[in-house]
Amino acid sequence: MGFNAYKVIIRPVTTESALELIESENKIVFLVYRSANKSSIKRAVEELYNVKVDKVTTLVLPGGKKKAFVKLSPENSAIDVATEIGIF
Repeated sequence: MGFNAYKVIIRPVTTESALELIESENKIVFLVYRSANKSSIKRAVEELYNVKVDKVTTLVLPGGKKKAFVKLSPENSAIDVATEIGIF
């Protein structure tokens, strides 16, 4: 069975602080499955949105959910990706 990007990413986060990260730091925030690791998150984002990812940082929330902060490379715009997936 091959890699399935839809088994990694749940949905984008659309809070006010997440929107500020899109504009200021070229980062998009996603809720991901708890079992997802940084390399699988990077691969899923690159495949789903056809961008190059520089760095992935993860955070497990007190409720048990996991957030991934995905920094895109400078040649890709987080605003463009956010518009494409319907955040803006």
